[in-house]
Amino acid sequence: MKRLIEKGLMFGNLIRVDSPALIDRYNRALKQLSGKSTALEEFHIDISGFSPEVGDELDDLLYLNPNGVNRQFILLSPEQKSAPLLNATFSTERTILRRFIEDNEAQLFSLTARDAVAGELEDTVYELTTPARLFDLRHINVVADTTGNHVAEAEKLAGLITRFRTERDGWYDDVLIAQMIDLAKKTGDVTRDPVALKATAFETLDFWTGHFGGIYIFRSVAHPAAICMGDRQALGALPIAHVFGVEQRNEIAKFLELNGLVEPLVQAQGAQAAAILRQKMDFILVEAAAALGLDAGAGSRRELRAVAQRLGADLPPEFQALAALLRWVEAGGPWPRIDSRHPAYFYTLRAAQGPLRDLVNMLLAELSPLDVRQMFICHKELFYRLYATWPEAKKAYVADFLEKEYQIDKAGARAALFGSEPSMAEVEGPWGAATPTPRDPVDLVGPWGAVTRGRR
Repeated sequence: MKRLIEKGLMFGNLIRVDSPALIDRYNRALKQLSGKSTALEEFHIDISGFSPEVGDELDDLLYLNPNGVNRQFILLSPEQKSAPLLNATFSTERTILRRFIEDNEAQLFSLTARDAVAGELEDTVYELTTPARLFDLRHINVVADTTGNHVAEAEKLAGLITRFRTERDGWYDDVLIAQMIDLAKKTGDVTRDPVALKATAFETLDFWTGHFGGIYIFRSVAHPAAICMGDRQALGALPIAHVFGVEQRNEIAKFLELNGLVEPLVQAQGAQAAAILRQKMDFILVEAAAALGLDAGAGSRRELRAVAQRLGADLPPEFQALAALLRWVEAGGPWPRIDSRHPAYFYTLRAAQGPLRDLVNMLLAELSPLDVRQMFICHKELFYRLYATWPEAKKAYVADFLEKEYQIDKAGARAALFGSEPSMAEVEGPWGAATPTPRDPVDLVGPWGAVTRGRR
């Protein structure tokens, strides 16, 4: 992992904490949340305040995420909104934290100027002993305050001020006035500068979780389903209409099509299909060369073509299918029929625009694991886990590619691959119900013909 860290591909954009005042505030919040503290004089934190250095020191990488649910957080600055979320166990966590920070940025700027803000993404589920408990996760409340309880005391002061103004004898109530003065010393003038946090309740109907081998849950769509990446039989009965295992490719493809969640890459608006297909083919060749111990040099396109020539008829089926599709795009070759049984099928799709776009692209990244760029962008937890298992040659190629081709223009790369970013109305997806876009019946057939019926 050292190569990824040096190139800014791992632990990038973390917030540095190195001043005694900030460390003291962090320790007060950490003590309040977990009863622990750090002796480090410098460390880095993510959007939730989690620090990999502190996690190593405490020998507890879940010190702000006990049991993997109800993630706790520590905010030292609103600047944390641009930081990543490390060790994510739910896909909605970073989205909720970022939305909370952005909607309360002015208040958090004022509060963190003198204290740390500590809080929790609170749900009524505190443990996940069975997979069925995941379906009790529907609403997340963001509970937050400074370690000095400024928000709670400001709310209390606002109530006393209301009493003072409305009660007939409020002007003569010395006890009430004394309480107001005492609280105002801590909170300041809440009539001019109200201290209140908004946007603290979120609905979470659709999400990915890393629990139980990885499960994608879609409940806001017309045809709800859960897609599990681990042992489907081990999950037991789940309270949802359909449960698909990763091996049920036909059923997953049909689910995505019926709900209008995907679109063919070669027909997607604004997508540079030929360039994207060529890059996917390069990634497949790098994997094939690494698996067979072939020398791909620096991984240039010329060197990878030489690898393809050496493999000949032994080229992976994913490569051959994408090559046929590329011939159709560039030279008007025959239309290749690639149905959901083909290993290249999910490489030819991207998520349709809408509130579930990022979640669907995350699922597609797991269904097309040789596309390392999409995996890095959409599913970093999976990327880091698989990266540790790759041969050295593939690690070097992928790290160099991401540094040179992705890091220099992240926004441009994402727009080219997945389309423009969702509007604020569309972003409601992770915490609000999503209405699938109406589809023409012909669209449901898919780019390769009707999805075949698989055996149950």
